Amino acid sequence: MSGSGTGGRPGTAAERAHTAFPGPVHGNSRGCDPDALSARAGSAIWGGPVRPARKASPVRLTVTTWNINSVRLRIDSVLRFLKENRPDVLCLQETKCPNELFPLKAFAGSGYEHVVFSGQKGYNGVAILSRFPLLSPEMMGFCERPDARHISAVLGREAGPAAGIVLHDFYVPAGGDVPDRDVNPKFAHKLDFLAELRAWGGRRVAGPAILVGDLNVAPLEHDVWSHKQLLDVVSHTPAETEALETLRGEAGWIDAARHLTPEPEKIYTWWSYRSPNWELANKGRRLDHAWVSPDLAGTVRAVTVSRETRGWERPSDHVPVTLALEL
Repeated sequence: MSGSGTGGRPGTAAERAHTAFPGPVHGNSRGCDPDALSARAGSAIWGGPVRPARKASPVRLTVTTWNINSVRLRIDSVLRFLKENRPDVLCLQETKCPNELFPLKAFAGSGYEHVVFSGQKGYNGVAILSRFPLLSPEMMGFCERPDARHISAVLGREAGPAAGIVLHDFYVPAGGDVPDRDVNPKFAHKLDFLAELRAWGGRRVAGPAILVGDLNVAPLEHDVWSHKQLLDVVSHTPAETEALETLRGEAGWIDAARHLTPEPEKIYTWWSYRSPNWELANKGRRLDHAWVSPDLAGTVRAVTVSRETRGWERPSDHVPVTLALEL
C-alpha cells in the first residue's frame, strides 16, 4: 500500500520521511455503492483515539489547504508561501504530478521533510507536507476509479499536544459545466463521489481529526458572490450543497470557517481564470474547506484566507486557507 515513489529504500533522511502511493487505488471502496459501504463504515474511520484533557500551556497548530493546480508549475509560489507563513502542515490538491517527479528535495530544503502523497500525471493528486512525522498514511479510492483524490495521515508524537490528530486531505471532482447527471457524466461522478464519501464516513467522527481540501462545493448562500445567479451553476446547485452539508452534519464535522465567521459575511477561496479582472469583479466562491471533529471545535482560533496569492505570478485560481488551533 505504501512505499517509495521511485522504488527501493531511499538514501537520505528526507527521502525516507516520505510515503508515495504509486500503484492502483487501495482502500475499502467498492465503487459507487453507498449501501455496501454504509454497512461497513464506522465512526472510527475518521478520527484517532480520544485524547485526555491537557493542562499544559497551549500550543498552536496551523494546517493549510491549497489547490495548487500543478505543484511543479507553481513550486516557487508554494515555497514562497511556506517561507512567509510557516504552517505546520500543508495539504495540497491537484498536484498533477506523478510520484517519481514530486519535488521532495525542494520541500525538505524548506523544512518540510515529512511528506505523504498520491499523484497522477496531469490530473488530480494530493499531498500532505509536515514539519512533524506523519504516521499511518492511507489512501481511499472512490467510484472504482484510480484517481488520487484522498490521502490521510496521523501526526506523530513530535507534534506534542497535536499528536494523534488524523489529517484527511480531499480533492472532490469539479463536476463539469452542466448540472444534470443524465447528460453530464462528470456531474454524475461528482454526486456519486459525495454519496460514497457520506457512506464511507459512517455516522459520527470519533477522536481528534481534521478534514481539509478542495471540496468543490460552495455550500452556503454567502459562500458565493450571488446565490440567486449561481443556483444552476455547478458547485452551488441544491444537489451538491445538500449532499455536502448532509455528510458533514451526519458525521458531526464542524465547518471551522463558519464556526468563527457566520453568515452573512462573505468568504471566498476561488476566483475564476475567466474573469478579466478577478479582484475588481470579486466574483468568488468558497470551494476550499477546513473541518474539525467536535472535540477540536473549542480549539479553533483562526481561519485565514490568503487572498494575496491570487495576485502572484502564474497563480492558482484557488488560494490557501489556513486553520489555526490552540491545543
